[in-house]
Amino acid sequence: MARFTKGQCQPCPDRPRCTSSRESARNVGFPPRELRDLQVRVRAEQQTPAWKARYAARSGVEGTINEFAHGHRMRHCRYRGQPKAHLQHVFTAIAVNIERLSSLASIEKPPPSRPSTAFQTFRD
Repeated sequence: MARFTKGQCQPCPDRPRCTSSRESARNVGFPPRELRDLQVRVRAEQQTPAWKARYAARSGVEGTINEFAHGHRMRHCRYRGQPKAHLQHVFTAIAVNIERLSSLASIEKPPPSRPSTAFQTFRD
């Protein structure tokens, strides 16, 4: 940990890039070398397309969990007992799926009709 007094911190020309505080001094923490090396390696790995593809699935799942927890108040169960709580979760999931499907149908265009087969062309 590095601590700078107010007298050391105030006249520094790089102060606006370092802290947004106008009055207090600055304390800077430095992680151990092993942790810093791990952070550098993991942050570099997070920029690869393979990592982003793996994380995309997790991101979708976390979004769904967040929707249930906040949008449908699933942090607290309405009923007591595991069978009733499970039934509430199942019904909520069904309702969310119906809601998603109903909003999806109005946005997408119907699929284009298939081209005529050789037999239909011959018959016409």
